Amino acid sequence: MTNRQKLKKLFARLDEIQAYGRAIGKLSFDMECCAPEEGIAQAGEDMAALGKQIHKLTHDKNFEKLVRELHEDSEGLTPVQKKAIEHLYEGWSKSKNIDAKLSYEMDLASNRAYGAWLSAKKSNDFSLFRDSLEALIRYTRISIDLRDEKKGSYYDTCLDDIEKGGSIRQLDDFFARLKERIVPLLKRIVEEGKPIREDFMSRPVPIPRQEAMSKYLLELEGLRQSALVLMTTEHPFTTNFGNHDVRVTTHYHEDSFISNVFTTLHEGGHALFMQNEPQELHDNHCANNMSNAMHETISRFYENLIGRSEAFVSLVAPKIRELSEGVFDDISDRELYEAVNVARPSLIRTEADELSYCLHILIRYELEKAFINGDITVDEIPALWNTKYKEYLGVDVPDDTRGCLQDVHWSGISFGYFPSYALGNAYGAQIMNTMKKDFDVDEAVRAGDLLKIRDWLIEHVFSIASLSTPDAWIRAITGESLNVDYYLDYLEEKFTKLYELK
Repeated sequence: MTNRQKLKKLFARLDEIQAYGRAIGKLSFDMECCAPEEGIAQAGEDMAALGKQIHKLTHDKNFEKLVRELHEDSEGLTPVQKKAIEHLYEGWSKSKNIDAKLSYEMDLASNRAYGAWLSAKKSNDFSLFRDSLEALIRYTRISIDLRDEKKGSYYDTCLDDIEKGGSIRQLDDFFARLKERIVPLLKRIVEEGKPIREDFMSRPVPIPRQEAMSKYLLELEGLRQSALVLMTTEHPFTTNFGNHDVRVTTHYHEDSFISNVFTTLHEGGHALFMQNEPQELHDNHCANNMSNAMHETISRFYENLIGRSEAFVSLVAPKIRELSEGVFDDISDRELYEAVNVARPSLIRTEADELSYCLHILIRYELEKAFINGDITVDEIPALWNTKYKEYLGVDVPDDTRGCLQDVHWSGISFGYFPSYALGNAYGAQIMNTMKKDFDVDEAVRAGDLLKIRDWLIEHVFSIASLSTPDAWIRAITGESLNVDYYLDYLEEKFTKLYELK
């Protein structure tokens, strides 16, 4: 059998595997967006049952043989096909020793954990979630122990899975750099910064008006509406089932109209990535292999570097006034810009200002590192969370709902994800610096020409993400490895000017 024949046979199997994967994904989307509370457990069981079929197909001897042989000899395959085989082999190597029984147990634990987290958050009762979290940590360690190759610690392995090349050592250095410059700047703002008016930020706006704003923003970003769905959920996320079916979710608060603006911009950034990878990658089972930090780069890019810029606020302010039906008519563009950029330590990560945001991620990183590696128990998490919020952000945590239960991420086996947000912030500033060399970004935003930005990202960023390691990706885009100074310089320049610091 030639390599081309082997590939054709392997791709036929992958078509079947991905069909099951999409079915599971759609059940998951339904569970998080519209399933009744009593139906969540059944959805989790259904997903785990379908997961059995994926395990059967990916642990079949013929499948394993094709993957191994094509990995050893890929002559005659295109570069994209070779990369697809590389991704397949890497994934197979990590999961090949997980038997069907363990795979089902892991899927079921992960699926059930979402319902447990949701109940715990609504009830403000961490004890309702602690057993699920403990089980997920245990299964994470078991699955890593079964690998032929692993990194220096459980959490190092998790980080490398999420962001190839990632490690505790790398992130310790990265977060130390952030703390060194962000903490003093935040302190100066609190002590010396000019007062910024923000009393109008909690003015109520009806939910239908907010939904109309979301749709306007998604169109403005340049998303194909015929391949897009917008819904609501407890903790917003974006998912896709190929580049022709992308699902964005948000969460409306009647007294927090502006919050939804930035949630929508963030999730829309994810959706742009999902809609705009090259078709060749989809045709060859190579799409959606970018790292999480690459994805968060684009969501944070649109949320902050674009969305919180003065140019963008001036662009959308008339629409905000129109859709809010006069609620913000007395607020100038400048007042709105200053209000959406207020820097103040806060409780909730998703509502955090651009400057203090990475401190929220640092807290989660330190806790994950500790409980995955067994340095702390699950029962210690709530108190340690509260202590770190007081130490790093100077805020008191009133309850677990607004504390260690606020994020959905620990209800799945995806530990190591949180640092992706902070890395994405840094990657985004570095990419913006490069983009500005090619055209005037602020001018394009003021003119409402966000398609120019989207198209630049398609050419330089989206096209190579699934084919690259994180380091190779950022070097191809900007000419250098990750350089956090671009991000820190951006923050210092923006907030020194905004708060009129000496």
